Parts: sequence; C-alpha cells; structure tokens
Amino acid sequence: MTTTAAFPVAQAPELPAAEHQKLVARMRDIVGADNVLTAAADLTVYECDGFTIAKTRPNVVVFPTTTEHIVGIVKACNELGVSFLARGAGTSLAGGCVLVGGGVMIALARMKRILEVNVRDRYAVVEPGVVNVWLTNALKPHGLHYAPDPSSQGACTIGGNVATNSGGPHTLKYGVTVNHILGVELVLPDGRVVTCGGPTEDSPGYDLVGTVVGSEGTFGIVSKVWVRLTKNPEAYRTLLGVFETIDDATNTISDIIGAGIVPAALELLDKTMLSAVEAAFKFGFPLDAEAVVIMEVDGLAAGLQEEADRIEGIAKRNKAREVRKANTEAERMALWKARKQAFGTIGRLGYPSYCTQDGVVPRTKLPQIMRHIQATAKKYGLGICNVFHAGDGNVHPILMFDERDPAQVKAVLDASHDILSECINLGGSVTGEHGIGVEKIDFMPLMFTPDDLHYMIRLRTAFNPDGRCSPGKMLPTAGGCAEPSVIATKPARRAAV
Repeated sequence: MTTTAAFPVAQAPELPAAEHQKLVARMRDIVGADNVLTAAADLTVYECDGFTIAKTRPNVVVFPTTTEHIVGIVKACNELGVSFLARGAGTSLAGGCVLVGGGVMIALARMKRILEVNVRDRYAVVEPGVVNVWLTNALKPHGLHYAPDPSSQGACTIGGNVATNSGGPHTLKYGVTVNHILGVELVLPDGRVVTCGGPTEDSPGYDLVGTVVGSEGTFGIVSKVWVRLTKNPEAYRTLLGVFETIDDATNTISDIIGAGIVPAALELLDKTMLSAVEAAFKFGFPLDAEAVVIMEVDGLAAGLQEEADRIEGIAKRNKAREVRKANTEAERMALWKARKQAFGTIGRLGYPSYCTQDGVVPRTKLPQIMRHIQATAKKYGLGICNVFHAGDGNVHPILMFDERDPAQVKAVLDASHDILSECINLGGSVTGEHGIGVEKIDFMPLMFTPDDLHYMIRLRTAFNPDGRCSPGKMLPTAGGCAEPSVIATKPARRAAV
C-alpha cells in the first residue's frame, strides 16, 4: 500500500495467476472477449472517479449489455469469492466508483437504450447507462423532460443518478432523483433479479424504490429504471443578479424563498469562478463583482412576469448592483451553459487538480458557511472557488491544488474536513447529492447515533449479506452487522482505500 498525504491509496492485490486467468475466462464466456478489459493501461482508466485522490485499480473491467449478463457476472463473482462494483460514467465526486480492495468492475456504459417512452402515462423505461441529457433530448418532441439535471448532465448516467440520488439546479422546485424514479429492476448481490415499483404512481407496501435510490450501489446493481416524465413549462423568466458581496447574494436567496416564491433554480457563482467561465466563454460577466446569482422561475405564462419582478425587487433591496434579464432563449441558454460547464473551465485558473465538496446548510446559514469557506482558504493557503445550488443551501466549494504534491493533498483533505464539519455545526449535512462513497465515511458517526448506524448496517446486510457488492462504501465498518458499541468507540478516520 502506498499513501498520498492523509488519504490511503491502495492498488488492488494481484490475484494468483491461475485465479486471475479463471476469472477472466469466466467473464469472457459471459459477455464476450470484446467486452472485457484486462490490460494495465485500460484498467488505469477505471481506478478512480471524479474524486481523484482515492484510487484502486480493478482486476478486470466487464461491460454487460443485458440484465442476463449482469446476473452471470454476479454469480461468477460469488462462486470465485471476488468483490464487484457497478460503474456508470465515473462522474461521482466522492469515490463511489472506487472498487475498494480490487475485484470486478461492472461498467454499465454499454447498457444505453431508452426502452420505452410512454407519453400518455408520462414515464420512460431506460437502461442504467443512458446519459441523462440523452433522455432529455429524446423527450423534446413530446414536450416532456426528465427533471433531475445534474451539472454533469452531459456525461452522467441515469444509473449513477439513482445510485447517489443526484440533484441539480432545477431540483429546487422539482425535487431530486428519488422524486422522479417510479421503479427499478435490481440484480441482487446473490444474482437474483427483483423489481421494485414500476410504471404506476404508487406501489403498495414498503417504499423499496426509495430505499434503493441513494444506496450507492451497496444493495445491488440497477439494470433498468422507470422514470417519471414532467411536462415542459410554458414559459421561463431568467435573471442574473450581480452583487458586490457574497453576503448580499446569499441574503437575496433566503429572502426570495422567505417571500413564498419557489423558483425553478437559484445558482450562485463567485468572483473566482466567474473569471474562469468568462475566460472560457466570453459571456460578458462582470469580473469585478463578488458574486452573481442565476435566478429562474418557470410555469404558466400568466403571472410569471410578476413573479420575476418580485425577485428583481428582492435582489435590489439586497443591494444588487444590477439585475440582467435573459430576453431570448439564446441568452437563457448562454447563462445555463455558463453554469453547467463551469467545472470544465477551472483549468483556466492554472491549477492541475481540484476537489469538489458537497455540503448542505440551512439557506439562512449560507452567509456563515461562505465566510467559513473563505477563512478556510486563507488558513490552508488554498485556492477555492464556488459555484453551487444556493436555493437548496447545497454548497460546492472547489478546492484547487496540485495532486502531485503530498503537502497540498493533505491541505485539501484537512480543509475539506473543516468545511464539512462546519456544515454539520450549522445544522446541515456533509452531502446534498454526491453521496458518501469512500470520501466521507468518517463523518457518518458525527451525523448519526450508534443505533442509527447499527440499523443502517442491518438494512445493507439484508440486501448484501456477504458485503461483496460495492464493499467499503458509506458506512464506517468493513461489513456485517456491527454492534453499536463498536461504532461508538471507533475513532473517526479516513476510509482505507
């Protein structure tokens, strides 16, 4: 095992040659040789996700194209005593796609069919590898859309969205992934296939769909998804508030919600983030402003302008220097391009690596957490920029560094810990949409009681008794049904990866 600063980074243990050959042969028998990767250069691509600090190279990567393939892979892994994990596009930002300890990476990217679009009943059936924006584009002729729209919408998959219960800018009004999933087909860790929910609005019995969504792949592998479709709004009003201070910007957000207005989205970009976006796209953003807020309302055209006028008035009462209006669809889409492609512009700031955090605080606490983030940047000598779902209180400080420098990596991890701890202190959470993965396991005992964790582990064990499916994720134990006293006395630590 080697280590990078405070976060252990493990290479997968090498299987004995005979066992490795047997594993590869079984995988090739199930999915065909063209759907199996074994070369070291190929496996390196799959050693991490968007949280690049934690890496573990899988022993083999397999691409199923049917549910039957997944069943065969899972049963073979059980017979051979090998761990396995499902992977979508690898856009997870908390190490959810890291195969702790090695094993078989089940890459679902080739299960990418939209199987059905039912316009009358407003649902679609998709495979887990369907990219989020593909579904949105396929629905345009029908005047419908799939509401959850993560910023990585152009790359992330529906299966990955289900795993982490992803959010996005417009989930302020429309809700996160779990609010739009009607059912899932799930391959359990023992190879059985079960269906939870389905095309109907409400299935009797326990909410197993809600249990699976957000379980980060620890309950099984989703092989099919029924998603709820939403009618496109009749009209939009999109504004850009320009502010001299972040306090003024965040107070505006609280006041908008406090006035009883529920916008479709409220997104904040700070000065540093604006400079990167402007360098990339030349949209004419004011580079001397400390923050801008994208403020959008949608719905029936009647009365929508009045709502937009109220928002403009609230912004100006909070000392907005300027409120710009998107007068055309092209102008509106330019604003959303700036927001959704903001992460891709960070390279303009001159840092080779970045780590995105995902804390949540009550909206009224946004000024406090933003001040804390700024103080943390100075404390650790880091560059931090911010672009986040302000309407939800879901902050995404982006810590910029050089991953090749162990001192900088340690500073980023320590700063992240300080920021997320403050989110808890302010009455919030350490994740709004990225999940726990391997990155935030040490925070779970800070957020939940030993009894809470005990019953979470019992629930996971009911689905995944051997802990072979996506091991080492979410909960601060290696697996099994830990006693509360064990959890209570276990010191907080970074997960071993």
